[in-house]
Parts: sequence; structure tokens; C-alpha cells
Amino acid sequence: MSKNKYFSFELLKEDKKTKARAGILHAPHGDIETPIFMPVGTHSAVKMLTMHHLRETQAQIILSNSFHLFLRPGNKLIKEFGGLHKWMNWDKPILTDSGGFQVFSLAHLNNITEDGVKFKDPKTGDEYYINPEISMEIQQDLGPDIAMAFDQCAPYPCTYEEAVKAMDRTHRWLERCFKAHTREDQALFPICQGAFFDDLREKCAQEVSQYDAVGYAIGGVSVGEPTELKNHLVELTAPLLPHNKPRYLMGVGTPIDLLEGVKRGVDMFDCVLPTRNARHGSFFTYEGKKNIKNKQFERDASPLDEKCDCYACQNHSKAYIRHLYRMGEANAQILLSIHNTRFLLKFIHDMRNSILEDRFEEFYNNYVSLV
Repeated sequence: MSKNKYFSFELLKEDKKTKARAGILHAPHGDIETPIFMPVGTHSAVKMLTMHHLRETQAQIILSNSFHLFLRPGNKLIKEFGGLHKWMNWDKPILTDSGGFQVFSLAHLNNITEDGVKFKDPKTGDEYYINPEISMEIQQDLGPDIAMAFDQCAPYPCTYEEAVKAMDRTHRWLERCFKAHTREDQALFPICQGAFFDDLREKCAQEVSQYDAVGYAIGGVSVGEPTELKNHLVELTAPLLPHNKPRYLMGVGTPIDLLEGVKRGVDMFDCVLPTRNARHGSFFTYEGKKNIKNKQFERDASPLDEKCDCYACQNHSKAYIRHLYRMGEANAQILLSIHNTRFLLKFIHDMRNSILEDRFEEFYNNYVSLV
């Protein structure tokens, strides 16, 4: 068990044949049973879901983005309201992304220097500046349980020289983040980069592990690389991070990605896919992803998934939700968002139970055979 005054991580069980593990991360706003999926509320709200909906999905922790909240409504305003928890009326743990990924995704709007990043607001064109110290100030104002270090993510593909440059800057920025971060009731997670080169991943994992952090993240994946390469990098990197601390794989969130990540020793995941897919009519099932727009569901009286216990599946048919979607009714996207979010949370909860009961390999094989 790793402990400090506000956080501790208990590793309860490890699968005998894989690197899958089950644990509990104790945080100021509650316990987080790992492995866990974190729904993403970029602007301090998970799209299409109220906090009541989120509680019904049994979400244990959600993610918000400090970059977007810095732009609107502003971290100082949220601080005036008592921080993100009171602002959102969410009493469970919250994790905030640092803005490092937005530096990557908005590359055409920014200018990166050794000190930090000058960028343009994608909505207004106004210029702003963020560096490690400002990122820490923003996240400490927001007050999540877990803050992420400000990093630089290399694109895919990239040259070895580009990867080294981004990784080395990430390390220098990480040191500045830890110096600037002063909230004892907030964990700061370093992010392991290194792009798509094994030796750089190994070097970065060694570097970030020197910090006695509550947990560690694997960044720089799911940026366009092949699935096989992503799985390889996770399999390489996860065991190199401290064994007694939670490991967070950033930006990953399909059922198969959760399975593959847990199999390789990952404890925490986040992704916008559940609600993004819902807005396009897609929904998760134990037989793979399907789309409610398909005519085959026109007279289908069954729920979205027979095994799902969400509000949508307990109360409505595929035919009804398809009708709502075709009519442009917002309720269709709401119901699909509820289902997709609950599906992933139940899926990873059942996966956790399979680890605790020494049957993870069976769980893994059963799902892979269906999809």
C-alpha cells in the first residue's frame, strides 16, 4: 500500500496469467475501485448527461479539462464558487487534464517554446499563454482530486529527434510542475511520453518514476497509431511504472481497449467516446458496437443490450430510441449516452470482479470471441 495524508492505493489482487490487477485508490472525495473508467466532462459537464444521470451510471470519478475551463468560464470564477466539486455539484473524485493534449491537438493554433505555449482560442482567436506554473495554478484553483502534469505530446508519425525533443521538454516541465504544485489534498500525476520508440518509453518511465507521485499516466497514445502499436507501447510501459501505484492510460475508452489495457496492467482510463458515439447513433453491446440508425432495429422490441442495467435498457426498446433519433429528438442522444456510459462502467466493474475471482482470462476470452 502506498500512502500519504490524503491518498492511498491498495492493490488487492493480481491475475496469475496476465498483468491485470484490481485495487482501490482512496482519494479526498471518495474511493475509486480500479480498474476504472472515467467519463469525460470537458467543460465541467459530461455531454447529454446531468449529474443525476452520472450518479445513476455509478460513475466513481469524472474528468474535466483545465484548458477549456481556463478559457471559459475561467478558473478564478470556478474558484469563487468553491472549486469544481461545488461548481458542478459533484461530490465524488474529479481528475483534470492539464492542457498538454490541447497543445498537441491545436498545433496549428499554438507556438511552443521552452517556457510554455502561446496559443489562440479556437473560438475567438484571442491569444493566451500556459506554462507548467500556470497549469498548476489553474488546476489548484479548480481543485480536483487529481491534477495532471503539463506535458508535450508528440504526433504520429514523428521522427526520433522530434520524439526526443518533446520527451525531454516534458521532463523539464514536470520538474517545474512539482515545484509549483503546493496543494497537499491534490495528487499530481506525471505523464510518461516517448512517442513510438521503445527506448524513449523506457527512459521516460524511468524518469517519471523518480517522482514519488500518487499515480502515473501513460500519454501519447491513441493519436492515430495502429492498435497493435498502441498495445505494444502499453505492454512495454505499464510494468516499468511503480508497481504499488495506479497507472492511468489517457484517452482510451472502447470495451476492447479497456480489456487490452487492463490485461497489460493499467488501472485507470478516460475517453469521450461513450457520449460522442451516442451523438452519432452508435451504442456498445456485448456483441460489438452497433448503430441505432440501422433499419434492422425499426421493429426491434429488445433493449440496446440484454445484459445492461441502465435506464435506457430497462425502460425503452431499440425501435423507440431509433424513432427518436430519426426525428431529431434530443432524448435519443441522452438515452444512448446513458447506455454507453453505464455499459463501460458495468463492463469494467465486471472485469474487476473477474480479476478478484481469478477468472479474468475467461472474461477476456469470452468478450473477444463475441466481437
